[in-house]
Amino acid sequence: MFDWNDLRYFLAVAQHGSTLAAARALKVNQSTVQRRLTELEQRIGRPLVRRHPTGYRLTEFGESLLPHAQRVEQAVSGFEEQVAVSQRAAVGVVRVTCPEPLAVRISHSPLLERFRARYPGLDVEFAMSDRYLDLSKGEADVALRSGDTDDGVLIGRKIGDSLWAVYASRKYVERHGKPERVEDLERHALAGFDETMAGHRAAKWLREVAPNGRIVARNNSVLGLLNSVKASIGIAPLPTALGDAEPELVRVLGPIPELTRIWRVLAHPDVRHTPRVAAFFDFMVDEIETLRPIITG
Repeated sequence: MFDWNDLRYFLAVAQHGSTLAAARALKVNQSTVQRRLTELEQRIGRPLVRRHPTGYRLTEFGESLLPHAQRVEQAVSGFEEQVAVSQRAAVGVVRVTCPEPLAVRISHSPLLERFRARYPGLDVEFAMSDRYLDLSKGEADVALRSGDTDDGVLIGRKIGDSLWAVYASRKYVERHGKPERVEDLERHALAGFDETMAGHRAAKWLREVAPNGRIVARNNSVLGLLNSVKASIGIAPLPTALGDAEPELVRVLGPIPELTRIWRVLAHPDVRHTPRVAAFFDFMVDEIETLRPIITG
């Protein structure tokens, strides 16, 4: 119906009795006060003030609305004060666990700069790992995680989708061609994960679709897998956010539906609503539109 901010001008005129005095109190131009007050009256459809030789006086309708406007002002002031208290309480370090490539992409985006501007007392410390750190044991405060989690206790919100496809380097394709379908993978050199990452969904999928495939390089991280593909050692499934960002790589298959998962921001309920954790968790949820291309590509 109307801009809540317009009430400031109505209240200032009611308190000071003139648009000039209200402008001084609000530190704006007198014309701004007059314009915003007129716009408020137009939206409401009835006059709130009358001009008199000695200044402005509220109409009977304006007088009836005044206490309601004052309560709105008090509520807004209370809201702003609570936000300020929360920001002052949000101090220290937030330990965030996520895969190294995601930490790098977030660091190269404007996200952390905006977070520090909103919470100058907070620092973000990344615990970069492809394995799931145990939030219940305090190994990290917040997790940015794709895929399923065995811990049903954690509180989470979806922040994007994790898409995977199969990639090869341009040099590899020139020398060996590329698979036209999933069944062709067994005829190509493959880069995969080692035994420490045997439970990763990409490792399981590769074992299922290419049980007799020739693994020529094994890695203990997604970043290592990416480097193996870039070095033309073999082809491999990779997150589209990484593979599509590399000009020397070619997407040869996919996205692979079986590898699609969702990205979540996760926290343990014991710390979810502490000021520092809540600040980062809620900021990530608010920034979903910025996160989506970082996560999905």
